[in-house]
Amino acid sequence: MKFAVTLLAAAVLTACGGAKQDVVPEQNVTVTEQQKVLNYPVSQKGDVVDSYFGNQVADPFRWLEDDRSSETEAWVKAQNQTTFDYLKQIPFRDQIRDKLQQAWNYERVGAPFKEGDYTYFYKNDGLQNQFVLYRQKDAGEAEVFLDPNTFSADGTTSMADISFSRDGKLAAYAISEGGSDWRKVIIIDTATKQQIGDTLIDIKFSGISWVGNDGFFYSSYDKPDGSELSAMTDQHKLYYHKLGTPQAEDNVVFGALDAQKHRYVGATVTEDDRYLLVSAAVSTSGNKLFLKDLTKPDSDFVTIVADTDSDIDLVDSVGDTLILATNRNAPNRKVVKVSAAAPQQENWQELIPETEHVLRISSGAGFLFANYIVDAIAKVKQYDYNGKLVRDIELPGVGSVGGFGGKTDAETLYFSFANYITPGSIYAFEPKAGTVSLYNQPKVNFDPANYVSEQVFYTSKDGTKVPMIISYRKDLKRDGSNPTILYGYGGFNISLTPSFSVANAVWMEMGGIYAVANIRGGGEYGKAWHTAGTQLQKQNVFDDFIAAAEYLQTEKYTSPAKTAVRGGSNGGLLVGAVMTQRPELFGVAIPQVGVLDMLRYHTFTAGAGWAYDYGTAEQSAEMFQYLKGYSPVHNVKAGVTYPATMITTADHDDRVVPAHSFKFAAELQEKASKATPQLIRIDVKAGHGAGMPVSMVIDQAADIYSFTLFNMGYSSLPK
Repeated sequence: MKFAVTLLAAAVLTACGGAKQDVVPEQNVTVTEQQKVLNYPVSQKGDVVDSYFGNQVADPFRWLEDDRSSETEAWVKAQNQTTFDYLKQIPFRDQIRDKLQQAWNYERVGAPFKEGDYTYFYKNDGLQNQFVLYRQKDAGEAEVFLDPNTFSADGTTSMADISFSRDGKLAAYAISEGGSDWRKVIIIDTATKQQIGDTLIDIKFSGISWVGNDGFFYSSYDKPDGSELSAMTDQHKLYYHKLGTPQAEDNVVFGALDAQKHRYVGATVTEDDRYLLVSAAVSTSGNKLFLKDLTKPDSDFVTIVADTDSDIDLVDSVGDTLILATNRNAPNRKVVKVSAAAPQQENWQELIPETEHVLRISSGAGFLFANYIVDAIAKVKQYDYNGKLVRDIELPGVGSVGGFGGKTDAETLYFSFANYITPGSIYAFEPKAGTVSLYNQPKVNFDPANYVSEQVFYTSKDGTKVPMIISYRKDLKRDGSNPTILYGYGGFNISLTPSFSVANAVWMEMGGIYAVANIRGGGEYGKAWHTAGTQLQKQNVFDDFIAAAEYLQTEKYTSPAKTAVRGGSNGGLLVGAVMTQRPELFGVAIPQVGVLDMLRYHTFTAGAGWAYDYGTAEQSAEMFQYLKGYSPVHNVKAGVTYPATMITTADHDDRVVPAHSFKFAAELQEKASKATPQLIRIDVKAGHGAGMPVSMVIDQAADIYSFTLFNMGYSSLPK
């Protein structure tokens, strides 16, 4: 999960257009009448029973874990038929899709970056399924360098990564087919755009780190026996690929030995090609760090940090001095420097000390940029490499920034700025003068002046104050009648900072409220905030989210019938847990690509690496009982009226396997009251979310909004 470009809403710069229109209910057609024609496919029940510390737990839908069986394939087809037949009945579904297509249809341009003699940038003309990579030389005409829209006829093959050799004459890019985390890497000559050598295959959870112009490091697992989608992948290895040689001859640099066995291994090469740093982790939190001197080919790895009690990574290097960022003895993170000759902790010198605010760090043009998260809002400071403050950088407004990274010799750096009601723009920053200028602002038919985005602090069950940002149209009345989407994540130290989304803008244009709660389990307030939502404290996450819904309803933003909860991945678990714990609090639930079977999540792909946040059912009797107590699959009760639910997943999701969603849907359809629909929508040739083509994103958003509004009692949109 740590490797996700987290969740669908953050994937694309987005916008909204068109005249303001409210969703207005009509009484002539009711949801209940529509549901009378809803018949679920039969989900056969097996007799599998597992034993945990003497406790017998039935798993009647275990057969749905077999993603290669004809029975599962038939079940998926039948479920999609039922779901799409239901969605077709919604009278305003096509109108919402049209709104989304119109809103999405504007040019989006990314920040430029220099490689060799060319300046590169990404651009999407509007409704292109994938962003296109362009380049230009000096002030010459821009040309298409790589167009992922040509990789497949339906746009489901995406470019997941690209990395250039030091001289810019070669590039290696990774492609994802159907959204899979398993990647292929293709090497091309940048002058001719022609492929060099064979395509590298079976690469997963990997960067591409060049050493000079001769080759690069990458990471992968041995291809598992059994299903490529769901089989365990437990030993990550770091390889070196030398240009002109077949992949079969690639050497394992780290991870082949039992002592080097880790679930996640990654490589970073310093800009001067002097050092290789290898991060090795057994979970999504905490890593060891090793150093190898590349100027001495036979040198051994030197240990910088030998345990996984903290997170540490390279920021930059100057000669033999390494600049590192870590939360070791600094829960909100700090920056240190150390000589590569003796890089152990006792030799670290503090450059930027820990503060009360969480630190994100980047480097470029010979400076360090400290991006602090202050109640989920960005504040940026510029430092030199001696840790001296150069200046506070004046940002365009209150929101999130990304960027400020670049090569040491860069003269101009770039950063993005956005919030929930401000479309993302790119700004140029002159690091020596400190000046900021607008580089590219999308021409979006959306006026932030007509919207409000306010931050509130509410009280959770145990008295903890939790921030939430609520965004909506200025003319909205707080009378408890507004359709509201409450979004959350709450895990893996991930911070939800303000971002702009086309889909969310359309939702607000239609009179909806979009609220994001910065609940525990995330990283908004550092390691302590994260830890407070892990393992035997995971219920704090759910309590925080429930309290957010209660606040919105008490303060008359909305009501239970008009409250929809939505989240993806770990956020899908969040939705599944709160809807089974407090079903009366929500009118609609949208758990997306969720971790929903908490007793077996760790048996699939790299899922065992999530145990830092969750614990496992085999860990102890206490942990088993705790997990079973909130696991969505195991807490569906017969006869309960649950919120109208549409689960979403994808057939190529090899991170959170679709079996989680399949089993949850089967449980709901068998046991839940028939008063509300319990559906599952399964995308084909798609994965966990990253790289999903725009057409598919629009279709999914249209279906989610249609289902949500319809089950809040709306039957038409105004003419």
